[in-house]
Amino acid sequence: MKFETPVQKACYEKIQPWLKDLYDNVYSPPYDMPVFVLPLGSATATVEVLPWGSSEAIISTWSYVVTGAEITQDLMRFLLKKNSELQFGVFSIDDDGDIRFHTTLVGSTCDRQELQTLVSSVLETADQYDDAIVATWGGERSLDRSL
Repeated sequence: MKFETPVQKACYEKIQPWLKDLYDNVYSPPYDMPVFVLPLGSATATVEVLPWGSSEAIISTWSYVVTGAEITQDLMRFLLKKNSELQFGVFSIDDDGDIRFHTTLVGSTCDRQELQTLVSSVLETADQYDDAIVATWGGERSLDRSL
């Protein structure tokens, strides 16, 4: 595993046992990045531990919600409206036009309950909205894309 800072490594080592205890199917992809992957329903969350300067780390959790949807004004309006309604996290559209849901925590102050809330909100939100987005604007859910 490659870490850019000691704080990033410490954060990764702090949350690793929590994730494995909280979620059944947690795995780390076979590359040297501090990443965990967690599937739930039709969604898959990626939990990344990233450096934030030299003295802090962040825990970025995100999920592809839909890939290949028709990006229209109505879809963007829908996503922005949902962003204003949701308690945690935001929808975004990446450079490839894929719809993601993501949220971030400060690593040094994160506790087990915050991590569980963060990861669960990403998984549940992606799983909740993927079918509605595909039905209206097309594309594929994360689960369908993996098959």
